[in-house]
Amino acid sequence: MELIRGLHNIQPQHRGCVLTIGNFDGVHLGHQAVLAKVVAIAKQKQLPSCVMLFEPQPLEVFAGTAAPARLSRFREKYTALAQLGIDRLLCVNFTAAFAAQQPQQFIQQLLLKQLGVEHLIVGDDFRFGKNRSGSFDLLALASVQHQFGLCNTSSLIMAEQRISSTLIRQALAEDNLVLATQMLGRPFSLTGRVRHGRKLGRDLGFPTANVFLYRRKLPVAGVYAITANTVFGRFYGVANIGNRPTVQGQRQQLEAHLLDFKGDLYGSQIEVQLQHKLRPEQRFDGLEALQQQIAADVTAAKLFFQRNALFEASATTDKTEQNG
Repeated sequence: MELIRGLHNIQPQHRGCVLTIGNFDGVHLGHQAVLAKVVAIAKQKQLPSCVMLFEPQPLEVFAGTAAPARLSRFREKYTALAQLGIDRLLCVNFTAAFAAQQPQQFIQQLLLKQLGVEHLIVGDDFRFGKNRSGSFDLLALASVQHQFGLCNTSSLIMAEQRISSTLIRQALAEDNLVLATQMLGRPFSLTGRVRHGRKLGRDLGFPTANVFLYRRKLPVAGVYAITANTVFGRFYGVANIGNRPTVQGQRQQLEAHLLDFKGDLYGSQIEVQLQHKLRPEQRFDGLEALQQQIAADVTAAKLFFQRNALFEASATTDKTEQNG
């Protein structure tokens, strides 16, 4: 998938596409329905399929620290969109100046002149331009005047409830991982590169893969039974997500202890999928109490996997040295 980072990098050869626009936070089943239609129409018209999304997300500009937690970072969106067969991803730097442009300017300059859109697909709640004054009706008028295709994809419904990033965040906040998984079409996950830590987990007998979480805020926190996709395969485990109050942690971090694994993950990417919440993050009076609780968490995670017929022999790997 080709990445076009910024409007200034749109080239003449990028004219002519089937386009959809949005945040695509989480790339959930509702998004996937839109994207499937984009890909199908693009193939029918023999044009590239293109997604336009925004970094930072609009609410992160307008609401600042009050903006909701993200379900996915840009890298995670990129990976998900590529897997769905999208040809091009246009990442627009969202600023107050960009948001202040008139809707007609957005249509004329960006959609028509720069991108040469031949078919546009947007959700039923799509708004754009100054004060969110641009609407689907305005796009419909433009599509007739400039002869490009336009369609509105109805929201995907599950259990008589619309699927949205907001509802998924709500399900995660309520520790309803089953509902979140159903709406996402996969378990909620966090990804990142394994970094060197303080090796405290190794000293306690539970070595961990440590991932720094570069987010303004997280939609989840606590201790979870997890599955982890690594360069060595898929493993079961336990992860703590949060600030590690017992050891005076200063940053949001993911610490994953993988069961029956002793490989070296330093520098590699890891995807941690949340399967079940075991408990909230909490502060303990000393490392001995923390060690006892981690042992209990590992036991609880194994019981969860066994009850749900998920626990089986982990992927094999050359046994070397596990991270700390």
